[in-house]
Amino acid sequence: MDYLNALVAFLNFVVVPALSYGSQLAIGALGVTLIFGILRFSNFAWGDTMAFGTTLVILLTWWFTSMGINFGPLPTALLALPLAFVGTAALMLLTDKWVYQFYRKQKAKPIILVIVSAGVMFIMNGLVRLIIGTQEQNFADGERFVLSAQAFKDWSGLAEGLAIKTTTAVTLVTAIAVMAALFWFLQKTRTGKSMRAFSDNEDLALLSGINPDRVVQVTWIIAAALAVIAGTLYGLDKSFRPFIYFSMLLPIFAAAVVGGLGSPLGAVAGAYVVAFSEIVVTYAWKKVLGYILPAEWAPEGLTQLLSTDYKFAVSFSILIIVLLFMPTGLFKGK
Repeated sequence: MDYLNALVAFLNFVVVPALSYGSQLAIGALGVTLIFGILRFSNFAWGDTMAFGTTLVILLTWWFTSMGINFGPLPTALLALPLAFVGTAALMLLTDKWVYQFYRKQKAKPIILVIVSAGVMFIMNGLVRLIIGTQEQNFADGERFVLSAQAFKDWSGLAEGLAIKTTTAVTLVTAIAVMAALFWFLQKTRTGKSMRAFSDNEDLALLSGINPDRVVQVTWIIAAALAVIAGTLYGLDKSFRPFIYFSMLLPIFAAAVVGGLGSPLGAVAGAYVVAFSEIVVTYAWKKVLGYILPAEWAPEGLTQLLSTDYKFAVSFSILIIVLLFMPTGLFKGK
């Protein structure tokens, strides 16, 4: 029995990927829950907003690299984020002005806004495919690994290696920074407190002199930043294809619902619950079990509960279970 190698394999193939994926889902789920909490509808165009922001990042990355500009060992895409923020925020503010504002003034029911957002989703999906096409795009550059499997083997003397990709390290650091900044903004700044007040009681907030138009604009700007960051981190870690971001809607909404829609803390917790659940259920446990079980008990098959092709079924199952037994989520959302 070799528990150390089993532990390293578990960290390498389950814990590290789940932390990375969970961080990407957390940032995306924060955007969903922010829009739901303040604008009071589920934005089905969220995945394609992430795709649009990532498209801008990719185009800017190509432009920077063509001029010989890079970010050293880190991905050049990080340099493109600020400009992509501006472009995505502009699109979202224009979409709000031309589409959502009309229904908001009409006091339309949330389900109407959900249907409208589905229409926006199809338009944005077509726009992204028109701009960048449907082919897979890999835009990660710089150093590939912070820690390579071979370097870990040489250091530890173990048979199993632990590899940490640069994109994983960037994802974790960025996610911590983004979440800390957002929570600080909502809790400590005057604008953040206005947004929380507007979310809790719109009529009372209006009587207190809070400008609803400004709250809406700030919400879309912050959401745009979250969409660009989440989409870029996912694209760097995996790859970019517009349809991937459409399918990301399910795990992101599952994360937001599990944590409690409208609760930022819940969105983060729900994201890691969904990410770890997906990876634990779809991971092939043969290698880990081979280290810790006697040779005669070692499994012959992959020992995989579900194929990775069905990982979104895990998100869907979690979503259904939570809606049935705990509809307000872990943190008592709306």
